[in-house]
Amino acid sequence: MDNNIALRAIEVSKSYANHKALDNVSIEVPKQSIFGLLGPNGAGKTTLIRIINLISVMDKGKVMLNGKSISSKDIKNIGYLPEERGLYKKMKVGEQAVYLAQLKGLSSTEAKKQLRTWFEKFEIGSWWNKKVEELSKGMAQKVQFIVTVLHKPQLLIFDEPFSGFDPINVNILKEEILKLRENGATIIFSTHNMASVEELCDNIALINNSKTVLSGEIHKIKEEYKSNTFEIAYKSDNELELSVNDYSVIKNETQRNIRYSTIKLNNGSTPNQLLNSIIPQADVVSFNEILPSINDIFIQEVKRNQ
Repeated sequence: MDNNIALRAIEVSKSYANHKALDNVSIEVPKQSIFGLLGPNGAGKTTLIRIINLISVMDKGKVMLNGKSISSKDIKNIGYLPEERGLYKKMKVGEQAVYLAQLKGLSSTEAKKQLRTWFEKFEIGSWWNKKVEELSKGMAQKVQFIVTVLHKPQLLIFDEPFSGFDPINVNILKEEILKLRENGATIIFSTHNMASVEELCDNIALINNSKTVLSGEIHKIKEEYKSNTFEIAYKSDNELELSVNDYSVIKNETQRNIRYSTIKLNNGSTPNQLLNSIIPQADVVSFNEILPSINDIFIQEVKRNQ
């Protein structure tokens, strides 16, 4: 058993009436990492999250936390921010936050101390005695984020954590998520925002039609899906002349006296051979391999598995 794995789901299946929500889904979440759980609407992501949180019961399979089958005793070590938020609208913000922190095992005194710190950090200190119904959606989500992480759980699960936030608050939240990882937390992060996945995640799993269709480290997945395509920036009076058998020129454009060509290698041609063909014709400014984005890979795999 790999001691570096925080959470492991093994061939998990779950059905509701005539619908199979999960079909032998397996994932491995490394310790102290940010793990992107991806998939189109209805793929089964939320069902898997609810099973990990022991909200739903799987039909078959196993979920293990730190090498042991997950049980109700582990709930205190999990922080869960669901996509559908829920606060008691008539309660005061501070009162409710203290109450929720106490449910996670903190004393009233310790909860108030930590909450004051977090409220100031998120610039909502003045809302302590306001009712929840007076909060904007973004402010209410800040409160829920705070009570999710306050008890310093080993495993954090965020389902669409940036929904409803403006760009400034999205950046604040991203910084806090990265700090949580640095301080030892393992984070499962479910979102449709592929740019955030690229920015934050170390590993991903893509679920489609109730099955795991892709999983692994982001940089390895991007390497696997690359297409031997390069962008070359250069200075020349003319466009490049290249062997049509060895290279396919996908795009040419000029910006501020710099020419840009996107070129795909064919028939086993190498990047060095391409450079050697270009150098006699132009002054090379930059030479970069084009790797697919996670968004491109997501779309490709979802279409392929329809």
